[in-house]
Amino acid sequence: MGSLTEQTCKPCEGGVLPLSLERSRELLSSLESAWSLSDDGKSIFQEFRFAVFSRTIAFVNAVAWVATTEGHHPDLQVSYGSCTVRYTTHAIDGLSDNDFICAAKIDRLSADTF
Repeated sequence: MGSLTEQTCKPCEGGVLPLSLERSRELLSSLESAWSLSDDGKSIFQEFRFAVFSRTIAFVNAVAWVATTEGHHPDLQVSYGSCTVRYTTHAIDGLSDNDFICAAKIDRLSADTF
């Protein structure tokens, strides 16, 4: 298995188990920035901060591009100088590899652009 940024999301319509807490923690540690695991272990999230609103919106648009390309969409909470990105796989009510693949791609684009 290559790095997370080299992988692509696979459609998930249910019928598989969510990642174990142990596997989720392992994948979390492979991410480059400060993603956190929710208390219930069903999602990962990170708040990204920006100096101005235009940077926030540019980041949101870049996240939307990743989501569209991968076919896996986060929940976003947007405010003037920040955007919280939360990934979970709703079809399995927990985390899948897709969540970590997308988080790694968000890390890459935020490091390169913002």
